[in-house]
Amino acid sequence: MSLNNPEASALVSTYRSLVPLGARRRIVRRVPHPLRSSVKRSLASADAVRSAVAVRALGGQGRGGRRAGAGIRVVRVAGKHVRAVEVPGATAWAARARNLHILVSALEEAGIDYFCVRGHASLTPAVAVPARRRAELEALLRVVGEEGAGYAGPVSGGPMRPGGAVATWRALRGEGVVRVAWNVCDPSGHLVFGRESGCDIEFWAERDGQLVAPRPNRVMTEVPLDAGRCWAEQKRFSAVPAVYSTGHARTLPEFVAALPEDHLFPIDVVYTWVDDSDPVWRANRDALRGRQATAPGGALHEQAANDARYTSRDELRYSLRSIHQYAPWVRHIFLVTAGQVPSWLNTDFPGIRVVDHREIFSDPNALPTFNSHAIESQLHHIPDLSEHFLYLNDDVFFGRPVQPGQFFHANGLTKFFQSKALIPSGRAGAEDLPVNAAGRNSRGLIAQQFGTVISQKMKHTPHALRRSVLTEIEQIYAKAHRVTQHSRFRSPSDVPIASSLHHYYAFHSARATVGDIRYVYVDLADALAQRRLDNLLARRNFDTFCMNDTVTAADPDAQSRMVKNFLEAYFPVLSPFEKDSGIRLPEDPPPSPPHLRADERTSGPGRLGR
Repeated sequence: MSLNNPEASALVSTYRSLVPLGARRRIVRRVPHPLRSSVKRSLASADAVRSAVAVRALGGQGRGGRRAGAGIRVVRVAGKHVRAVEVPGATAWAARARNLHILVSALEEAGIDYFCVRGHASLTPAVAVPARRRAELEALLRVVGEEGAGYAGPVSGGPMRPGGAVATWRALRGEGVVRVAWNVCDPSGHLVFGRESGCDIEFWAERDGQLVAPRPNRVMTEVPLDAGRCWAEQKRFSAVPAVYSTGHARTLPEFVAALPEDHLFPIDVVYTWVDDSDPVWRANRDALRGRQATAPGGALHEQAANDARYTSRDELRYSLRSIHQYAPWVRHIFLVTAGQVPSWLNTDFPGIRVVDHREIFSDPNALPTFNSHAIESQLHHIPDLSEHFLYLNDDVFFGRPVQPGQFFHANGLTKFFQSKALIPSGRAGAEDLPVNAAGRNSRGLIAQQFGTVISQKMKHTPHALRRSVLTEIEQIYAKAHRVTQHSRFRSPSDVPIASSLHHYYAFHSARATVGDIRYVYVDLADALAQRRLDNLLARRNFDTFCMNDTVTAADPDAQSRMVKNFLEAYFPVLSPFEKDSGIRLPEDPPPSPPHLRADERTSGPGRLGR
């Protein structure tokens, strides 16, 4: 689609099909022709963002002119019916980036001065507009609201009302900051992105030669009227994955600079995964398990190597979807396996790599292993792994948008999340549950090194780890580390290095703090599991959650159906790491940033625009 033909915009076409001719004529009489043309151009530019995901999320056209989704449907949000553009592949970050892009594009096309603002604690991007341009902006947003399922409301949490209605803007006239959102939903209707993915408009008042902000931020709240503007990528104000671009926006140099709370270091994700249906893997496990069970003193605890410990219900596919949906700041994903690759995994997409156990085990004689503690002890040997990373089991999921600060301090310290469950007292023994034996061993090492007694287990959340700390643990606790690496199944001598020891060791050496995260654990073997999953799906109010069982289900098929139905409903949007996702990177590079004329760099905001 060409930007020279705004009539080809998907959102403009949707507007023509939904708004009656009489109503359109009334809008025409009320809004000057140049402004209407600007609106169409802004929507057209939103349709033409050169990002595979952004094009889908903006209701644009695919290859060959095929529409990627621009139908408007009615959905329910908080018990109310609202309009939303149906977008295949909708994600939380794409919806937020879409809102910022549409707003910036409309302001650019209409020639209304603005600058993007950073420094608010919220994920919501903010755009400042001089208060004297408010009436002009309201007229613009009424048209954009009509044409693209737009809504507006107070930032305080009041109701969002149709952005095309005069009454909406009249009711907001006393608000110094207004939230706008062009609602989107996925085809299943399970995902609806509205207010929480919106964009804030701040009306900065003129006072004594300054523009003054209507609310605080952590950078600056007064700007000279003649302050020059600069350009920055829109992803600076609304994060998207590194492989995508959503264009540029005007801002001030102070809002581009890094802030003390910015996480300037890369964060990777590591999974450990096994395909329990692989006949070669099963044969090796069963043979080794049989030999160990008959060896003197080699009897295994029933939960050390039972089938439930290795059962895969395709959870990894959906955990990857949760990263794609809710954690766009992740740099690389490493999948550690025993030479196995999921049949559905798209290993060609940038940002994901499969790592064989043989690449990371310091002693190849410890392989093959069927002990997650042994595998976790070697994660810091992954080539090209960042210093800071999250370790996830495949049954751990992000449940809503999360930020790096929930897992890492901006200065690099990690956070860990203690459970209310306690480590039993006493020494580890053969009769212990494997998790209890490991906890006792971790407690012994910490007591020996630091003289304190730990008592709490950890929640089944993503574990925030540092590569350097794991390397240090391998050296400080060399014997325990070596024994854990060589335990082919969970044993009473294991140490939970990644899921417990790292956290307590880093805490005692001033490199970690206790964190807090909204989390829930669902025991799939519990009689109330279905009810808990239903509540989780309806509310979506946890940052992370884990679904797990440690015993073989009485009806494995029914349990698998329950899990499959829940995950498909919670994460209906395919990630680019799936072969059948249809998501491809754009062949063309992202557009270069526009260049300010010399007079625009130094002139006042009245001369910005066209």
